[in-house]
Amino acid sequence: MHKFLVTLSVLSFLLFGCGSSHPALETVASVDIDKYAGLWYEIASFPQKFQEGCHCTTANYTKSEEGFLIVENRCNKDSITGAESYIKGKAFIQEGSNNAKLSVQFFWPFKGDYWIIDLDSNYSYAVVGHPNRNYLWILSRTPQMDETQYTEIVKRAADKGFDITRLNKTIQCK
Repeated sequence: MHKFLVTLSVLSFLLFGCGSSHPALETVASVDIDKYAGLWYEIASFPQKFQEGCHCTTANYTKSEEGFLIVENRCNKDSITGAESYIKGKAFIQEGSNNAKLSVQFFWPFKGDYWIIDLDSNYSYAVVGHPNRNYLWILSRTPQMDETQYTEIVKRAADKGFDITRLNKTIQCK
């Protein structure tokens, strides 16, 4: 029940957010959902209550026959060998966004913005943010990322108005 309440409060914040003095957040021009689908490793993120104690965090996206993506998030709690935490949800593509803006839902009827704001042309990394800039995830197809590439990604996120001092690198299992 506690996990449900925490997730519910987080999703409410994602829905309603807060005001921002930044210009509108720009996404990538388009996303090929077939290329985006699959396993992603979290390289870094802004700390969130619902991810507290997570290590080895991954997200797996699978296309559904109904037109949305199935989202499966996993992490090991409190250590790299800790018990697995798992949650399954849906991601709906926002019309007119060329697949760059999604609405993620883990509990009906609450949805949160999931905007792809940086994406490698080979889909080797992606950066996901929220228009209020309180949420940021750097994802990679591999558990580790080249430090130079990571630094460049972080700089671009800062240029988009994200407070990069809040970024925490994720401990991965591999």
